[in-house]
Amino acid sequence: MVALGRLVDVLTSLGGQLVCAPRGRDVQLRGVALHDPVERPSAAPDDVLLGLGTGTPSAAARLVARTAAAAVVLHGHPPVDERVLAAARRSGAAVLLIDPAVPWSQLANAAQTLVLGDPRHGSATEAGGDLFALADAIAAVVDGPVTIEDQQSRVLAYSYRQQDVDPVRVQTILGRRVPEEARRALDDYGVFDHLARSAEPLLVPKLTDSLGCRLVAAVRAGRELLGSVWVEIDEADGAELARRSAALLDGARAAALHLLRARARADLERQAEADLVIGLLDDATSAPAALARLGLPSTELRVIALQAHVGEGEHGAALLAFERATAGFGWSRPGRSALFGNVLYTVLPCGEEPDQARAWVRTLARELPAGATVRAGIGGCADANQLPISRQEADECLALHTADGGDPLVYDEAWARVLLQRLADAADAGRLPSRGPVADLLRHDAHHGTQYAATLDAWLAAQGDVRTAARRLAVHPNTLRYRLARLSEVTPVRLDDPAQRLAMAVALAVAARRGQVPSAPADQDQRPAQ
Repeated sequence: MVALGRLVDVLTSLGGQLVCAPRGRDVQLRGVALHDPVERPSAAPDDVLLGLGTGTPSAAARLVARTAAAAVVLHGHPPVDERVLAAARRSGAAVLLIDPAVPWSQLANAAQTLVLGDPRHGSATEAGGDLFALADAIAAVVDGPVTIEDQQSRVLAYSYRQQDVDPVRVQTILGRRVPEEARRALDDYGVFDHLARSAEPLLVPKLTDSLGCRLVAAVRAGRELLGSVWVEIDEADGAELARRSAALLDGARAAALHLLRARARADLERQAEADLVIGLLDDATSAPAALARLGLPSTELRVIALQAHVGEGEHGAALLAFERATAGFGWSRPGRSALFGNVLYTVLPCGEEPDQARAWVRTLARELPAGATVRAGIGGCADANQLPISRQEADECLALHTADGGDPLVYDEAWARVLLQRLADAADAGRLPSRGPVADLLRHDAHHGTQYAATLDAWLAAQGDVRTAARRLAVHPNTLRYRLARLSEVTPVRLDDPAQRLAMAVALAVAARRGQVPSAPADQDQRPAQ
């Protein structure tokens, strides 16, 4: 964590200047995010956002206006376009302007080091600092820029020396993982198969115009593959290659010790974080102190409840989702998470608009194995004392999403369904009337094979729109009108009474949960169109 003023001081030395700071220079920064031009900005309120892909003043103004980040870094020369300044005044984001000659990789290096802690000078965690220092040491011995990556090709550390690297290395550090196209090229060459079965370094020739020559070695603890160490090199002769390979192998062995220590430390930190999050969701009494320890704001929070399944298993996927959520995406980790049973709960600062919460769910889903099924519910916007309420809303939306599928449900948009579900829960806990319209229709359907209960349910769900209800049942509108007339002969149905319509909707919801309201077949009670 660092104040905006400190970041400005450092970036000024790289040819930058602070253009505006609507909230002052004391704003605290806790993460670094990268702008993706094809997606809506998803930075957290305490992030510094690197504005890649904003080549025009209008694009820069749109980014500044739409972001929730505390600060935005842009390439450009003064004076700044007035549209950008107006956007900054509206969003409250500080704007820093950097000479376009300074590469984004260098800016990302400086921002990540400063905001997340300088691992080379002991302000980061011990394990992380050691790993960055190790990358520097390996780079000095093998004479090339180094990255240390995990099994998913995510960057854990990299050497300070990254000058004159190829485009893939730049994208890898900026995005904190190897780009997918480069991963496919490496996979096709057999690199990952080699890492899985051998500890010997492998020379990978230039595979594409953007992916130059590399030397890679697996990081192992016994038979377990923990990650890999990569060094970008020029083609080398036999003797020089042998020297570099031996040095890289020694570095990989040292990295294994650091990764094992980092794993143990991360497990402890995850548990501490999970305890604080569960405490927030159960009891808001000590919420302000817990939020401060978690580095979260005290307002404009949402709770996300998420379940993940891969194949027949649920707990393995849930554990993997928890690991990914607590490891973060890119250089930023806006939320704080806990795993309770097989449900992953995340407290996310994202404000009144739920788009950032939806984006968080999509990002996590991409981090899981192919074929994983993700279901999620997003609670309403809450301050510190309302987090238990937001958690209940998230649980209820998750239950509806699990039943329906589709996009994650947000309480703000699904509150009516949630309320009806609560009424159905209450009704289901007691005894429904043995007489009345719904009970009579269910008995008639059971004895005569009709579909009057399903017809009434569809009509109520469509708010009386015959064509919409008919489409839901896959029948002709005239067939639906005929059924409505017939069911009125079976039992008195007051379709013009709002209270009875609500009561019948609740009773039908309970009956559906009990499996008593089947879907109507298309050819039941058909009447020719008039």
